[in-house]
Amino acid sequence: MAELSLEQVTESYYDVLREIGNIGAGNAMTALSQMLQCKVDMKVPQVKLLEFSEVGALMGGEEQIMVGVLLGVEGDITGSMMFLVEQKSAKHLINKIMMGMATEGDTFSEMELSAMQEVGNIITGAYLNSLATLTNLSIVPTPPALTVDMAGAILSVPAIEFGIFGDNILLIQSQFFDEMEIDGYFILIPDVDSYSKILSSLGMPV
Repeated sequence: MAELSLEQVTESYYDVLREIGNIGAGNAMTALSQMLQCKVDMKVPQVKLLEFSEVGALMGGEEQIMVGVLLGVEGDITGSMMFLVEQKSAKHLINKIMMGMATEGDTFSEMELSAMQEVGNIITGAYLNSLATLTNLSIVPTPPALTVDMAGAILSVPAIEFGIFGDNILLIQSQFFDEMEIDGYFILIPDVDSYSKILSSLGMPV
């Protein structure tokens, strides 16, 4: 299969990627509403295909503290996937789940990290299910790992692990609302062959 570069991704490809983002974000919003037991609204997500080096800046700089859920993807496509949310937004989500019992300040207890991992599980699962349904591909997530660190440090993990596959990533930026705005970033980093498989399965020429 030919290697896809950013220059080859035309508007029609973006439409397909945007559709995956829309459906995934919609499913994630529904799952989040059920988990938080309150109405959650969402802006139409932005979908971008970026060079890896551009992602940190988009999140407010590589030194921005983020909570990240990172997992591998296996099956018909392989690669890495992550969901990142700003530290303050993560604390807000955790406080909702724990019915106002979250600790004060910027640090997270073991119980809070566990709750956030569950949020990440549900949201990444919603996106993956959407992708699997749209493509009819088998997509199996590996157990997730949760980390709290600077955006640049979190992003460097898949950059190192999957660097041999090139540095293009699919970023879906979703803004959720309940009492506050929550910026969530869903990042899919398929290997090169997997990009081709995804687009082929959707009837796109590769």
